[in-house]
Amino acid sequence: MSHHPIKEVTPLRETECFTVFHREKDKFDFPYHYHEEYELNMILDAAGAQRIVGDRVDTIDNFELVLTGPNLPHGWFNHECTSDKIVEVTIQWNKDLFSEQFLHKNQLNFIKRMFQLSRFGIKFSKETVKKILPEILRLHTITGFDSVITLMLILRELSVSGDTKLLVEGDMLLDKTLNFRSRRLDNAFEFMNKNFGNLITLRQVAEVVNMSEVSFSRFIKKRTGKTFIDNLNEIRLGHATRMLIETSNTVAEICYLCGFNNISNFNRAFKRKKNCTPSDYRMNFSGSRVFI
Repeated sequence: MSHHPIKEVTPLRETECFTVFHREKDKFDFPYHYHEEYELNMILDAAGAQRIVGDRVDTIDNFELVLTGPNLPHGWFNHECTSDKIVEVTIQWNKDLFSEQFLHKNQLNFIKRMFQLSRFGIKFSKETVKKILPEILRLHTITGFDSVITLMLILRELSVSGDTKLLVEGDMLLDKTLNFRSRRLDNAFEFMNKNFGNLITLRQVAEVVNMSEVSFSRFIKKRTGKTFIDNLNEIRLGHATRMLIETSNTVAEICYLCGFNNISNFNRAFKRKKNCTPSDYRMNFSGSRVFI
């Protein structure tokens, strides 16, 4: 794979079960990335778009449903897609949502097996997508306990569906994954993700991972393709977009809550990432993102 995957931090809190992001769009603009969470991604009416999972590249049709396991790099790209009414539903949950002991029970062995295989990426058949589609499209409108049950029913249905395909060849991928996975990088990201609202210095994060500032600075740039400060800003912006959608806090409040020290820095960083100001983003946010 020519482009290096970016590590993404999903603003999912420890007390939450999962997040659903439901939107209509006219193009794909998210980079090739990986994260700790499981992700189920359904994309409708985007024939001709390109899917990259691990090192596997495919062109998709109008019914796309893929499950990726923790830290498996993935991304969807415009390629030859001409549709301007793409529907995309992304469901993400943390790997500790279902514990090993829970998955070990008889009734859950199909789901357990599916989770194990998801580290290779699983593509579901068109028939399966058509069957499960209403449930997935409905998920963002359900709240509370019912939504957790609905997610489990969706996973159950998928785990017993026929004609699934694994997207990545075994060992080759795992070697690659280990190459860019790193305990130190994970610890650094975890620290930044917990403390994003406070002042965080390069020195603090370097200490957390037992490295000198100079080596850590080089290390994070080499591993992520971005500087320490850019990585930190990405995390802060992830939380800021969540707050813009979910809370009624003012843009200024969100700016300070997310650790930006002045509003013009915040606006500039936000605009660079999202091509619009935080207030425009809030006004024009198309789609719904729910955290359950």
